[in-house]
Amino acid sequence: MSANVVSAILLVLAVVLVVLTRLRLARSDEPGAGRLDIPVGLVNAHTALGTLAILLWGSYLVFETDWVVGFLGLLLWWGVTVVGLLILLRWLPAKGKHASEGASDAWTEGPWLSMVGHLGALVGAIVWTAYFSMDKLT
Repeated sequence: MSANVVSAILLVLAVVLVVLTRLRLARSDEPGAGRLDIPVGLVNAHTALGTLAILLWGSYLVFETDWVVGFLGLLLWWGVTVVGLLILLRWLPAKGKHASEGASDAWTEGPWLSMVGHLGALVGAIVWTAYFSMDKLT
């Protein structure tokens, strides 16, 4: 499989990840699943960085824009990945006398969906960095 095909597939999966994370955690009336509350600002940062990364990195892949656009898009993907991994912290056990049990939602029972998505984003960012640095994307 070519680097362009792999990158396109990873881009589609990344779009799904950004959208699903927003849908799962941005509701103001119902907290997201997990053991700890995640600040809305972190979710907003994930969405904003993800949207910019989709636009820049997607334009680099699809329209073959200048390498600077690709580089900035790649930096944004690393930002999305770091914020996504921070969002995974909501599944860490809460300590203390008044700590509550983990909450679940209609999506899943546990952290598996978030782990697959955000660890997959880390793998995707590594693959894109390798392709970009070796100039495999044309």
